[in-house]
Order: sequence, then C-alpha cells, then structure tokens
Amino acid sequence: MTEVTRTDDSFHVFDTTLRDGAQREGINLTVADKLAIARHLDEFGVGFIEGGWPGANPRDTEFFARAAVELELEHARLVAFGATRRAGGKASEDPQLAALVTSGAPVITLVAKAHDRHVELALRTTLDENLEMVRDSVEFLRSRGRRVFIDCEHFFDGYRANPEYAVSVVRTAHEAGADVVVLCDTNGGMLPGGVREIVAEVLARTGARLGIHAQDDTGCAVANTLAAVDAGATHVQCTANGYGERVGNANLFPVVGALEIKYDRRVLPAGRLAEMTRISHAIAELVNLTPSTHQPYVGFSAFAHKAGLHASAIKVDPDLYQHIDPERVGNTMRMLVSDMAGRASVELKGKELGYDLSSDRDLAGRVVAKVKEQENLGYTYESADASFELLLRDEVRGSRDRFYTLESWRTISEQGPKGFTGNEATVKLWAKGERRIATGEGNGPVNALDQALRAALEGIYPPLATFELVDYKVRILEGQHGTGSKTRVLIESTDGSVTWSTVGVADNVVAASWLALEDAYTYGLIRAGLEPTE
Repeated sequence: MTEVTRTDDSFHVFDTTLRDGAQREGINLTVADKLAIARHLDEFGVGFIEGGWPGANPRDTEFFARAAVELELEHARLVAFGATRRAGGKASEDPQLAALVTSGAPVITLVAKAHDRHVELALRTTLDENLEMVRDSVEFLRSRGRRVFIDCEHFFDGYRANPEYAVSVVRTAHEAGADVVVLCDTNGGMLPGGVREIVAEVLARTGARLGIHAQDDTGCAVANTLAAVDAGATHVQCTANGYGERVGNANLFPVVGALEIKYDRRVLPAGRLAEMTRISHAIAELVNLTPSTHQPYVGFSAFAHKAGLHASAIKVDPDLYQHIDPERVGNTMRMLVSDMAGRASVELKGKELGYDLSSDRDLAGRVVAKVKEQENLGYTYESADASFELLLRDEVRGSRDRFYTLESWRTISEQGPKGFTGNEATVKLWAKGERRIATGEGNGPVNALDQALRAALEGIYPPLATFELVDYKVRILEGQHGTGSKTRVLIESTDGSVTWSTVGVADNVVAASWLALEDAYTYGLIRAGLEPTE
C-alpha cells in the first residue's frame, strides 16, 4: 500500500462498510468485493477504511493480506478491527491482538465494554478487570507502533445506567494512549438531544478526543452523528448508503454532505464531493442491492419535482425548492411529468430533453392536456421518461414516429400433460416497404414477443442487436377488479451504455407489454441516430 495524500487529521471520516456494513442482512462480500469497495471509498476521500476482523475469520484475514499487495490507497488509512484482550490474560500473549499486528494495518480499532452489566454478564469479569483489559490492550498495540481507536460498545446505555463507570472506560483508554475514544449507540435507541448532552459531558470530564458510532434503529443515526459533532466529537463512523445490522448505521453520504455543505467543514479532498452520487451507486452495485431512489443527496429522486406549483417556482429559480445545487454532489435535477403537471413542469421537462417549449404556449398546452388524458387512462410518465419524450415528439412533429407498421401480433402459451412447455409469438409487420413475418420463443409471452419483434427488424435496423430488456414491472391499476383489471407495464431497456424506461397500458398484460415494448424499440432507434421511416 502506498500513501500519497492525506486529509487534515483534525477531523476523521471513518468508514466501516466492509466490517459493520457487511453485517446487513442480504450482503455477502467476497474479498474481491471488499477490495473494490475500498478503492471506491478511497477515491471518495474518506480518512479511514475499516476492513474487517483479521484472525476472527478467514475472509478478513485474506483481505488484509491481499490489501497489503493490491491496495494503493491515496487518501485513506486501512483499519483492522478487534477486541481487547481476554479477561485474566496478557495483551502480549493474546493471539487475537497478535493477528491485528500481523495484519499490517497501521490503525487498530478495539471494541471495549462500557456498560457495567455487559462487563459482568457478557464478559463475565469484574469492572476493574475490564478497565485493565482496555489499558493493557491499548498500551500493547501502541508499543507495536499502531495507532489505536477504542469503540466503547453500548456507551450511551451504559452511561445512563452507571455514568461513573462509563466515563472511567473512556478515561482509561485515553490515558493508555488511544487516539480516539468512540461513543457507540450500539442499540440505536438514542435521540439527538440526548447524544449532544452526553457527548458534551464526557468531553468536559475526560478531555479525550471523542468519536461517534450511531446505529439507525430510531431513524436518527445521521442526526445523532451531527449532534455529537455539535457537542465536540471530531471523528464520525459511518457506512456507505447506511448499510449495517438491523436497520443500518449512520449513512456516510448524508453525513459528509452535511459536514461539507451545511457545516462548511472540509472533510474530503478538493473536488471529491461531486463524486458522491457515483460512488454511492457504484457501491450499491457491488453489494448487489438496488440503489435507494429516495436517499438524501444521492438518490435518483433526491432532486425530482412533480408538483406543478414547485415547477412554476423552479422555472424562476431552482433554489426555491432545492436545498442545494444537485451538481455539488454529482446529482441532477429532474422534472416529473404527471397529472399534477402544469405548463411550467412540461416546459422544464422539455428543456431537460432538449425541446424549447417556452415560445409556443399552444404546444405546451397540448402536451399538458395529452399527459393528463393519458394518465387518466392509467399511464404514468414520472418513471417512463422515454415514453414521455416520444409523446412530446409526437406533438412537436404532429405525427407518431414509426420505424414499421404493425399488421398483427399473437402469442401462444402451451401447456402439456406433464406441465409447462413454452411460449411462442408471431409478429407480422411492414418496414421500409417490405412485409416481414417472424416468430420467437421465450420463457413467457412477453419475452417471446420481444424475440419475434427483434427477429423481424434486426436485419433492417442493426442497432437492435445491442438492445436488452433489463427490468419489467406490472401493476394492476386501482379501481379495477379481478382478471378483467386494466394493467400498466413499465419496461427498462438498455443499449449497453444508457438505460431508458417506457410504459404501456391495456386491458391485459400482454397488450400493455407490447405497447411498452414498441416505445422501447422506437426510442432506442431514435437514440441510435436513425430516422423514422413510416
């Protein structure tokens, strides 16, 4: 590992995605995943990356061994996690502490008990021995040239139960040489006012450098972290996208966004804040979880506006309904077009898509009326930008963009005596003056239709070979009943570099899917630079 630049050590952004974040249900990281996430976090500019518990499990031991060779950290320091020595032993003879030293990590975080009941019931030792375990472990690691942080587990609950003992754990760690003593809300039950009060009291009584580790069980982890900073904490522990055990940890990105933008505190290297949205989504992909669309700062909907009243104000000044310029965190403003839309919404959405509607009030009015008419039928365009752009093009051009003229389509689902056997679709159409008939087979009628349409058109429109359907959603619309309900289908497609979403509504799911599929092909061919031919 090579170290090139470091941020100011007066304030720490400490990431524990690879250790605490990996405890989230549904996350199972390989060593390769952990190395890739570490590179993203370092690129973002966090000061510390907690890689795991070497010696406690083979995967984390392998991670530190590979990190020593494969990770070239520009901004962050790698941190190994462990526990204080065992009761009744010596730190110098403790195999777990030896594994932390062997990991090669320059910084060690030790978890220590700060709640008297946990000491007596979980560790099954005395309060005095627990203090000696803290002192001995910190001094041993310091003697081996390691920087040491102490995580005081269950600190806030412990402080409320026995404040004198909880403070004695902080004081012992500080006096033994721990650089930072982290106050952990392990059960996640604290509220900001209580965090602020206790952190201020502990700081005044010990003079130790304090950090905060907040779980999100009350939905207050970010607020609790910032409350601790208000009270004097200069070390914040977070996880990317708030991953963590139970409901998660303090989310790295809202915490950093608040510190950089609201507190005007430089905690990242210059220029890295604008990478926040990209980094958040990249890590979500690596842990195989869909990025949260409504996450503050970095969510796809964080700067999305739907109400017509909002759009009218944003048209005058975007800051009227946005707390920051989204580009500061690498995000973008989006206008959602729906039955709530007014002329301002449509004009702004048109501008976003490259159409200037501000000089043609009649055109803008027709688009608004068409959107409201279509949404009354069950369409929704706020999640189907491609279908909206086609609607907009229709109104601008005065006709529908078509690359073929449909004659008919049909699907057949076969059911044999031993169970399901397959789906087949046939499409008949005219394209560039030529009548084409094609069939396709698939694992469902929609997949079969996709294959048939592709077979009919690929020879005429080669870019179709790059198109792929990547997501498919079906919704039974409100107010309808049973198998006769009206159905809305949303399809997400990609050409390998860009994705787009289309919508179709009909009385049955296959017909609705066909309409969404037609929009997807039409939009994709327009994006590829082809001109409609029909």
